[in-house]
Amino acid sequence: MTILVTGSAGFIGANFVLDWLAVGDEPVISLDKLTYAGNLANLKGLESDSRHQFVQGDITDKQQLADLLQEHRPRAIINFAAESHVDRSIDGPEEFVQTNVVGTFRLLEAALGYYRSLSEDQASAFRFLHVSTDEVYGSLEPTDPAFCEEKKYEPNSPYSASKAASDHFVRAYHHTYGLPVLTTNCSNNYGPYHFPEKLIPLVIHNALSGKPLPIYGDGQQVRDWLYVKDHCAAIRRVLEAGTPGETYNVGGCNEKTNLQVVTTLCDILDQESPRADGQSYRDAIVFIKDRPGHDRRYAVDASKICRELGWSPAETFESGIRKTVRWYLDNQDWVTHITSGAYREWVSRQYQ
Repeated sequence: MTILVTGSAGFIGANFVLDWLAVGDEPVISLDKLTYAGNLANLKGLESDSRHQFVQGDITDKQQLADLLQEHRPRAIINFAAESHVDRSIDGPEEFVQTNVVGTFRLLEAALGYYRSLSEDQASAFRFLHVSTDEVYGSLEPTDPAFCEEKKYEPNSPYSASKAASDHFVRAYHHTYGLPVLTTNCSNNYGPYHFPEKLIPLVIHNALSGKPLPIYGDGQQVRDWLYVKDHCAAIRRVLEAGTPGETYNVGGCNEKTNLQVVTTLCDILDQESPRADGQSYRDAIVFIKDRPGHDRRYAVDASKICRELGWSPAETFESGIRKTVRWYLDNQDWVTHITSGAYREWVSRQYQ
């Protein structure tokens, strides 16, 4: 028995593979295109692990997908492969359509062909788990209830629109063709191996580099923060016991404004890695022009997965964010390796 994990060298995918092999022995076939956010260093330590095989490839490549499925005969596909950064989707939406929409469609096509080739027992055990985002639901007012699975889709960015389209394709392949799919919609993840274009790793990296800490608008945008290893545990549980055709929202139960997140990071860094001049990292906070169409609030109601599958997050924001800061302080070589000239140019242009 084995599983196929797409997007395995990205932030959440790599954490999932590492955690999967840490808690069990079922082999993993990893597939990743290795774009700017896909990094083999995220899977460091698995090079000689016989339970793990990495394949560089693209989920839009129909033939490669078909060949992989026939060769390795996985019992499940877990799809993390996606372009995921809202800012980049605003600058270049077509790449998001290609990966998130066309790629998911072709992966579904390959999975369906493979599923139809399985014996009755194999088919009954097979699962296609699609990892998505809470951003498909749109934006909430301050007093609105959190997103539940029945909330209508109202995507507001090219990124969230592309993920919404992929979710709809996954749903359609279950209802039309009977493919046993599972969908998870998660809140904002944070933790080890997070590419430093997103808020938390960007702030840590900039702070340690003596650079300004940029915050969009007034910093009062609210997000629900989910420690990535809690997310991985939720996915394992959904794969194990989720009902085919169902969607499970996964949240950390930690609503924070962006400004609260940044000041918390500054306070932890003041303790763990004080500035040479004795000043607080808070002094480096700068407010910059808000991005177009910036959603005001996301919040996830995770009661369904808690009630039906017995999952709940193990980390509070306070415990998870300290672990995250400690990881970045202990892994500066990883940060240095991935923050290339291209990365610096993009950040300079985006947050000028």
